[in-house]
Amino acid sequence: MIVTTKELFKQAYGKYAIGAYNINNLEQCMGLFRGNIASKAPFIIQISKGARSYTNKLMLEGIIRAADQVFPEAIFAVHLDHGDEATCMDCINSGFYSSVMIDASAKPFEENVAITKRVVDAAHAKGLVVEAELGQLGGVEEHVQVSESDAKLTDPDQAKEFVERTGVDSLACAIGTSHGAFKFSGTQGLHFDVLAEIQKRLPNFPLVMHGSSSVPQDEVRRINIAGGKLAGAKGVDADQFLPAAKLGVTKINIDTDGRLVWCRVHREHFILKPEDFDLRPAGKEFMAAYADFIADKNVKLGSAGQLDAVRAALA
Repeated sequence: MIVTTKELFKQAYGKYAIGAYNINNLEQCMGLFRGNIASKAPFIIQISKGARSYTNKLMLEGIIRAADQVFPEAIFAVHLDHGDEATCMDCINSGFYSSVMIDASAKPFEENVAITKRVVDAAHAKGLVVEAELGQLGGVEEHVQVSESDAKLTDPDQAKEFVERTGVDSLACAIGTSHGAFKFSGTQGLHFDVLAEIQKRLPNFPLVMHGSSSVPQDEVRRINIAGGKLAGAKGVDADQFLPAAKLGVTKINIDTDGRLVWCRVHREHFILKPEDFDLRPAGKEFMAAYADFIADKNVKLGSAGQLDAVRAALA
C-alpha cells in the first residue's frame, strides 16, 4: 500500500527512523520488498533523476506498481530524491509519487525559499508531501556534486525561518554526513549538537538525514578482494541512527550501501563462476543478499517490527 511520507512520519517521530532506499531496477525492488516484509518494517522507495532516466521512468514505476500487488502487506511511500523544480513538477503531475524532494540547497537562501515554495504549493494542491534541503552535504551522488570546501552545516535559525516561509513538510539537514562511499576520515562523525538545536526550533517537525549509508567494511573488503579499488571508503555508524531518531530524524537515506551489495555479489559470482553467462543466478543471489541487508538495516533504524502498528494506525 502506497502512503505519504507524512503518514509514516507521524508514527515514527521520536521513536525510530524510516529507511529510505534508492532503487534502479527489478532486482533491487524485489530485494527491498522482501527485506522489509521479512523485518516487518514500513519503508520509503526513493527514485532519483538518474533512476528515472536509466531506462524510462515508466519502466521503474511499473515495477513498483507490480511489487505493490505481489506484496500487498507492504506499507511504503514513493519519493523523488534530489529533484530540481522541473522534475518535481513532472512527478507531482504524474499521479504516481506520494512525496517529492526539491533540492535547491546550492542556491542562495532567498532563491531556495522561492523555489521550494512553488513546489510546495503545487504538491499540496494535489495532496502530496514535500521535502527540501537546507545546508549542503559534501560528496558525490549522481548529479549531486559538492566539494568538502563548499559543504556547510544547516543553520538552526535559518531552518526555522525556511520551514515557516515555505510550508515544507520535512527538512533534510546537513549535520556532517556526505554522499557517496567516502564520507568520513579519522574520528569525524555526526554533529548531534546541531541536530539538537534544530529540533529545539522545530519541535515535532520531521527531519531527514541524507548520505547515511554505513559503507559496511566487510562489503568493501570483499569487493576489493574481488578486484575492486575502494580504499578508504567509510560511512555513517549505524549505531547513530536511533540517537538521531530521538532528535527528530524520521527518514534516513541509504543508497550507496545497496550499490556496494550489488557490486560485491556480482564481482564474486563471476569470479567464482567464470563460465556463467546467465544474468539470473547472480540476480537471485543479489536479491537474497539485499533483502538480508535491508532487514538488518531496519533493526538499526528501529523500524523493524513496526509494520503492524503502522497498519493499525492507518486503518
